[in-house]
Amino acid sequence: MTVSGSSEDEFHHIEQMFAKQRHEQDWSGVSLVAMSLSLDKHPSFAGRNGPVLVIVADGVGVAPPAPSNAVTEAATPTLDALATSDLYCELAAHGTAVGLPSDEDMGNSEVGHNALGAGRIFEQGAKLVNKALADGSLFDTEVWKDSIAAATRETATLHFLGLHSDGNVHSHTDHLYKMLRHAAAEGVCSVAVHILHDGRDVDARSALTYIEATEAVLAEINAANPGFNYRIASGGGRMTITMDRYEADWKMVKQGYDTHTHGVGRGFASAAEAVEAAYAESDAGDQYLEPFVVVDDAGEPVGRMHDGDAVILFNFRGDRAIEISRAYEEDDFNVFDRSEVRPAPKVRFAGMLQYDGDLQIPKRYLVAPPVIDRTMGEFLCAEGMHSFAVSETQKFGHVTYFWNGNRSGYVDVDLETYVEIPSDNVAFNKTPAMKVREITDATIELLRSGRYQFGRINFPNGDMVGHTGDLGATIDAMAVVDECVARLIEVIDELGGVLIYTADHGNADVMYKEKDGVRSPVTSHTLSPVPFAIHDATYDDEYTMSPPADAGLSHVAATVLNLLGYQAPDDYQPSLLGFA
Repeated sequence: MTVSGSSEDEFHHIEQMFAKQRHEQDWSGVSLVAMSLSLDKHPSFAGRNGPVLVIVADGVGVAPPAPSNAVTEAATPTLDALATSDLYCELAAHGTAVGLPSDEDMGNSEVGHNALGAGRIFEQGAKLVNKALADGSLFDTEVWKDSIAAATRETATLHFLGLHSDGNVHSHTDHLYKMLRHAAAEGVCSVAVHILHDGRDVDARSALTYIEATEAVLAEINAANPGFNYRIASGGGRMTITMDRYEADWKMVKQGYDTHTHGVGRGFASAAEAVEAAYAESDAGDQYLEPFVVVDDAGEPVGRMHDGDAVILFNFRGDRAIEISRAYEEDDFNVFDRSEVRPAPKVRFAGMLQYDGDLQIPKRYLVAPPVIDRTMGEFLCAEGMHSFAVSETQKFGHVTYFWNGNRSGYVDVDLETYVEIPSDNVAFNKTPAMKVREITDATIELLRSGRYQFGRINFPNGDMVGHTGDLGATIDAMAVVDECVARLIEVIDELGGVLIYTADHGNADVMYKEKDGVRSPVTSHTLSPVPFAIHDATYDDEYTMSPPADAGLSHVAATVLNLLGYQAPDDYQPSLLGFA
């Protein structure tokens, strides 16, 4: 894009550039605004003449300087200056601050962007599932009863598929174990478990620990119920099969579908044997392990799916569950050939939650997701404010779908522009800049159009490169983030606006741990707080940084509204700012 001014002709050029993308996303005409919403003007601060821009540096937490901290090891003069200004504080981005069950639970991009956009704390996936399992309501749902009824037919099998760890970001093995035991108690004789190795939200090579624990539960059930056949049937790394998101790599999904459904993959006598073989053959972490199937003495897969079987995807987080849900559920699915290996079986599929409420994916689910209403985006659209959201594919849904309260599409297509920069399908540590420079270019063009009063963008590389465990690459990623923040500050100053720099959770701030002289990569998120900094070139003590003691991501929305010249709704978490 080459637009640099702010004329109406140049704005029309931008709109034309993005019109095709809007049409392809089938979002034109979508409006979610409740017209009764309104905001009061702030009594003492009218906002700046220029736009307010929020940068979410994904996965960039605040931890003490150390050789393992890619954030502090990188050369980041711009970010360092923001962190030492008077308009800086740190925010909680994990645990109860973002609606998770306990403060031992790491935050993630989904709940982080929910909190940023909603201005309030909502109970999130893990907490909702915990409650539904604890009070038994999950097992009283028609979907569970229907799945059990299907699986108790002669020759039928109940299949559980999901991320196999206790990372509590996408799933938790405790949820799986409770459902396995309940299925056994209800007379389900045949259960096949299809596991996706984590190595991302937990230790990089911890798959054998989780397999051992699951095998113990399955053995316990089989021993207590003669004739029962509960077994692990297939698996593979989460970044190799099944758990793609935002349609970045459908080949991943097809490979997972064929593995779990048709039993396609390298055969082993057990899941443990498969992982041990993979470890012996490469240094790859669990998330990158190749698919496998467990086979019997005759070499036949022990867990192929058949007509009439029931399938439950026990992940509770939505972004990496949508595509595989579509592959199992849609009658007219045409992204890949499900019958290339053998005729695709007709199964009864259900998700732990509904992963996309607007698109109703899946149609059958066990636990209702949180209802997030009255988001900041809805209020701004109700006030007639033009805004934009930009990121690359890997995080595009976070600044749109999750920011808007788990809703697909535009809040108001006439007021908003959403720009997706296609991600490259390469290992992120090989291209640590990812598309941050392209995101910055698009953002600058939108800002200079003069059309938009508010924008939000996500720089994904602190998280996506951080997940690879490659310290050097993550340091390089942080240097690019700093470079691009500096470029955006220059444009914001030119336009007389305000820039906010923050993050959604930690990751790049702890890249390895060391024990007895042995260094192990840390590829998971962290419990670190995240930065929150305001750059306001025309600042003249009109407000101060005055965060409450419990300051977290949900306090950002009220702060943004204040900087735009509005008071926040009464039920929003308080602003981080104090006004005279």
